[in-house]
Amino acid sequence: MSKKDSKKITIKDVAREAGVSISTVSNALNDVNVLHPDTKERVLEVARRLNYTPNLNGRNLKAQATGVLGLFLGAIRGPYYGELSDSIYRACVEGGYELEIFLSSEPSHIVANILGHRVDGAIVLNPAIGPEQEEILKNQGVPTVYIDRILVGEKSSSVVFDSRNGGEQAAKFLLELGHKKFIYIEGEHDNYDSNERREGFFEVLKRAGIAVEKDYILEGKFEREASYNSVTSFIDSGKELPDAIFAANDLSAIGALEALRDGGVKVPEQVSVMGCDDIETTRLVSPSVTTIRTFFEKQGIIAVEQLIRMIAGEEGKLITLNGRIIPRDSTTAKDSL
Repeated sequence: MSKKDSKKITIKDVAREAGVSISTVSNALNDVNVLHPDTKERVLEVARRLNYTPNLNGRNLKAQATGVLGLFLGAIRGPYYGELSDSIYRACVEGGYELEIFLSSEPSHIVANILGHRVDGAIVLNPAIGPEQEEILKNQGVPTVYIDRILVGEKSSSVVFDSRNGGEQAAKFLLELGHKKFIYIEGEHDNYDSNERREGFFEVLKRAGIAVEKDYILEGKFEREASYNSVTSFIDSGKELPDAIFAANDLSAIGALEALRDGGVKVPEQVSVMGCDDIETTRLVSPSVTTIRTFFEKQGIIAVEQLIRMIAGEEGKLITLNGRIIPRDSTTAKDSL
């Protein structure tokens, strides 16, 4: 092979020729001790034969590589975090990496752990990381995957749900059932998914000539108890019941369902209830909860795969996941009542 041809060789070419993943090539080139010796030698032999020259400007240098990826969370309560973390861990093992989870609300601590070479790259689901920290990570060239915001650059990727579309789907679904008066239960105020679901939901209702009154926008915080308390207070206020409730996540929907039941309101005979995520509990409560399946296990797997690719030299990109409605017993057509 000529020198001219060798300039075209990428880490993808080495992986394809050796019959392994990009992360395996990266681990072999960086001498990360997670590979079988025969696999490592085969990869190195292919790299030599193809005259592959790694990018020495990246962070994945032998002196800096740790073989560890970091997951930076601001909370761990609820089934979403557990299932997401598990899927990320399993994808790390599959890719030849260990996983370290950092739980902190202090921006300086988070950045210090990332820049202190404790990890080769970061997956971020943490509102404590704001524009200032994003800029620091970008300037330092730290491979980072965000799953709670859209931020794309040379070493920054985002793997997010199309939550606006999810809100739009929910509104269209409930409108098709004949509902005209709604409650929306918010998640955290600074949360990307909650805000996007709200905007999508309200936009479709607006096009249908329906506005959600301020008193009908309730606080849920993505929590069962907070949603229960908000809906209970609403019922106690004596305001006219809505036709349907859409909650920013399933825990809030379940809290709303329980509050309606305890308040003597029948679901779905009097009020339909719909959530978002499709956690296991939605199938176990009575009535089972109509929801939007968001595939957060897939989100975790793709986040790891994308992070490994950036560590290996690829540029960041935006990956958007679409959800789909799972109709269950908590919703029904208004004209069937």
